Amino acid sequence: MRRVIVHEGAGQLTYEIRGIVSVAHDLEKFGVEITWENIGDPIQKGEQLPQWIKDIIIDLVSEDKTYGYVATQGVPETRAFLAEQVNRRGGCRITMDDIIFFNGLGDAVAKIFGFLKREARVIGPSPAYSTHSSAEAAHSGYEHLTYELDASRGWMPNLEDLENKVKYNDSIAGMLLINPDNPTGVVYPREFLEKMIAIAKKYRLFVVCDEIYAHIVYNGAKTVHLSEVIDNVPGIALRGISKEYPWPGSRCGWIEIFNQDKFPVFKTYIKSLLNAKMLEVCSTALPQYSIPRVIGDPRYIPHLEHRKKLFEGRANEAYDIFSQVDGITVVRPQGAFYMSILFNEGLLNANQNLPLPSPEVEEYIVKKVHNVEVDKRFVYYLLGSTGICVVPLTSFCCQRKGFRITLLESDDEKRRWTWKTITDSIQKYLDSSRPVKTEAARELSCGR
Repeated sequence: MRRVIVHEGAGQLTYEIRGIVSVAHDLEKFGVEITWENIGDPIQKGEQLPQWIKDIIIDLVSEDKTYGYVATQGVPETRAFLAEQVNRRGGCRITMDDIIFFNGLGDAVAKIFGFLKREARVIGPSPAYSTHSSAEAAHSGYEHLTYELDASRGWMPNLEDLENKVKYNDSIAGMLLINPDNPTGVVYPREFLEKMIAIAKKYRLFVVCDEIYAHIVYNGAKTVHLSEVIDNVPGIALRGISKEYPWPGSRCGWIEIFNQDKFPVFKTYIKSLLNAKMLEVCSTALPQYSIPRVIGDPRYIPHLEHRKKLFEGRANEAYDIFSQVDGITVVRPQGAFYMSILFNEGLLNANQNLPLPSPEVEEYIVKKVHNVEVDKRFVYYLLGSTGICVVPLTSFCCQRKGFRITLLESDDEKRRWTWKTITDSIQKYLDSSRPVKTEAARELSCGR
């Protein structure tokens, strides 16, 4: 072509959570039955919406207004309801004009990073959630900037690492945090959030906080929303219904904006997000109309409490199973519905393997693991050997080797089988340091 049309950051757009699906589908063609542990979709794993929520949605479907366009920022009465929810908590007060709806938080994230000045960077956690890290890296054309989450301290952020990176890199204009965190399941207590906000205030950063799991907190953890600690720092909280109702197929999320009137440049930036949304006219109407009726229903809080207990039980069950395995490190989750498993340093190598069910699967896996990260190698062998599809930790913008599981499987027997099969596979894999003796491996080693 006469001009290069590829954006400088195109290579940064990776999403292994769904990328590994194509590998799993290839293995299905060889007869491997897949157990999906890669994506946070409660509905796919058997959770059902309570009938009372379904009834509200059914009633809305009968209303003609839910079939039309709505205001670009979102349904006014829904935004007013959500602003009141924020103001009841105390802290930073907002109005309905500080809320903008998007077609899921993926849409919001793409615009938040996509409409930043290219030289303005946002530092985020490592391990990182791929949607954020890829979008930030793509907007800049460079690798995502990260601060460390420390597994030895329960996956809490290393604040010294964070402040040093902010202090000595003046391109950093913003700080990202995910609370509760994906993929680690850590929940930040109020005092920790206040320290992170203090760093943002000291170096004049804006803050983005992904709060999609804000109401899935358990195991004694306590946290607060960004609005309660943001003080006079410019900030954006990301919220949605996909994990709470749960209704991931609604693609309905919103941002809550704090202190835009105090910072003219920040207000102009927020206006650019709204203008970008205006080009799309608006976000999907029906889910927005449901929010005051569902969240405002007296049955909603008991619904949330029931789900917290559900995920607490599964988190503790997973921890009890995985913590018995030599060679790995796990931290008991406190929120969301994920757990990260770390392999101890130096235990993985490029010679380990698992038995595979057929020559076709073996040939396919051997080719796939050529020159990949050693945790990804384990993930591919696990997938080929057992059909269990997890996500390698290095795919979360992280140097530590491991993988992420979900706490979503609603079939108790299948869930325990999945975790027991993974732990058995870990032991077999770590015990097998012999080279793979296949024709495909020999050809690759010879460079054919």
